[in-house]
Amino acid sequence: MKLIAQLSSLKNAVNENMTSTVLPVKTSLEWMEHFSNNAKHQRIDWSIQPSISASEKKQLVKSLQAWQLGETSEGSHLLKAATAYSKRIQDPYYPEAVKLFIKEEQKHGNNLGTYLDLIAVPRLKKNWGDTLFRKVRYFNSSMELWTVAVIIVESCAQLFYKSVKDGTQCELLKSICTDILQDEAPHVVFQAERLMLIFHGKNRFEKFICKYFYFLSFYTIILTVWLGHHHAFQAGGNDFKSYWRRMNYKFKKIITRLN
Repeated sequence: MKLIAQLSSLKNAVNENMTSTVLPVKTSLEWMEHFSNNAKHQRIDWSIQPSISASEKKQLVKSLQAWQLGETSEGSHLLKAATAYSKRIQDPYYPEAVKLFIKEEQKHGNNLGTYLDLIAVPRLKKNWGDTLFRKVRYFNSSMELWTVAVIIVESCAQLFYKSVKDGTQCELLKSICTDILQDEAPHVVFQAERLMLIFHGKNRFEKFICKYFYFLSFYTIILTVWLGHHHAFQAGGNDFKSYWRRMNYKFKKIITRLN
């Protein structure tokens, strides 16, 4: 099958330049197994009573509401793009892996929603950031564009939930953030591997153009995330300079994978 040949070629290219930070590429079946196994773990102790302070609420709640809304997306457009893409590369298992990935994201949204319910904060039905993202993805049928966007948002999510965890004394909220962070690291790898596979199939000129597009997408999204959630990042000790530095580091790791 075409996918097997691509994976074999890509694995050889990656393994020849293997460093301690670059891992071998997993197949869609292996990712399905990962997500299925991870779904069996319950890492949050819901018997802990929420204890978020008034000052923490002021800094964190609006962002928690917005991220909760974003995490509960049905993912239908992403799944549609993944299904069309899987037919082209002859990988029938990829949509199932994406479906399990979406389900894990929805788990995050459900957990955040439960926490908001416990502290008597309403769940949002609409948010400018989520509305903007939904409008963009409505017209997006490219697996490459989806993958780039998801990688960047997931990378932002890692720093966001780490900031929330560091910015609160509420043990239940810390536990929820820890659970999400344990899921997010493989999420970034899952998407980065797919982007690497897509990128590997391009010619030299296409790669050159795409890298500039990736840079443009990256800086556009991280600036948008900062504008919407800077209070939460600051609560965790990240001013704009720190945020910018940490996000640049994450992006360089992704570009290193492509190279």
